[in-house]
Amino acid sequence: MQLKPIKGLFSAPFTPLFPDGSLHLDLVPALVDNLIADGVTGAFVCGSNGEGPNLTLQERMMVAEAFVKAANKRLQIWVHVGHSSIAESKILMQHAYEIGADAASAVAAFYFKPSSVENLVDCMAEIAAAAPTLPFYYYHVPVLTGIGMDMLRFLELAEAQIPNLHGIKYTANTIWEYQACVHHFGHRFNILFGFDEMLLSALAAGAKAAIGSTYNFAAPLYLSVMRDFEQGQHEKARATMNLLIDMVRAFVKYPPIPAQKAIMKMLGYEVGGCRLPLITLTQHQYEALQNDLENIGFWEALRSAKSDRFPLTDVPSKA
Repeated sequence: MQLKPIKGLFSAPFTPLFPDGSLHLDLVPALVDNLIADGVTGAFVCGSNGEGPNLTLQERMMVAEAFVKAANKRLQIWVHVGHSSIAESKILMQHAYEIGADAASAVAAFYFKPSSVENLVDCMAEIAAAAPTLPFYYYHVPVLTGIGMDMLRFLELAEAQIPNLHGIKYTANTIWEYQACVHHFGHRFNILFGFDEMLLSALAAGAKAAIGSTYNFAAPLYLSVMRDFEQGQHEKARATMNLLIDMVRAFVKYPPIPAQKAIMKMLGYEVGGCRLPLITLTQHQYEALQNDLENIGFWEALRSAKSDRFPLTDVPSKA
């Protein structure tokens, strides 16, 4: 299968839930339309941000189907199929292919963990083989899986063993290893960066595409960073990136996924709370976060970045 180079931003959408914790899939089309209008390239569903590990197998299939249907090929939909059980991952991989997803991705098993890079490649090869014509990406996220193996060695071995491997979703702050992966394998694989607050560093290291949670609500600002960097306007790119780092610092005072769901609510998208052990923000925390974002100038900057596409009322204001 010929590699298709990937550029731009992929959001990691939240799975919308009703107050009782059940799926609220009727909201998916509005979320997809917003992402398209914001200019993202695709969506990575049922990953960490989508609370995939907190969903049942059937629910994950339902979420994936809802996003594929809503996108209708207007937006790439990548489905996270990782699971502690490889057998379940294979079911999700086959399902992603059957519903017409554009790609699939899997984390390493996170209970009984792979013991070596060779073992990790064997695991990913078995999952990917469940749908051998669907592009497959390894999801490297050691902060959550506890698997922080050598990704260059992984690519060396996986290239021969996983014919439909298209690259890595690299969610780690080891920017030097990321740069080495891009340098040695970027012509054969897509190496997408996954730490939003380090996007500018990743661009300097050679990144062409990224996947992240804050691209759900701040993609226009990140896209301006990418554009300014490409045009050599480095001071301007740094200024916007500094604001985005302050934005991240504002919400990581709280559990990050519930805090970002709160930001979506501030923007008019009631994606609901989270399932235990994740805890929804209290009203006091919600208001404090909204004020902190106002004080750093985030809402004003986002309003300006979105003004070509949306009415100003879509962004919170103190007025």
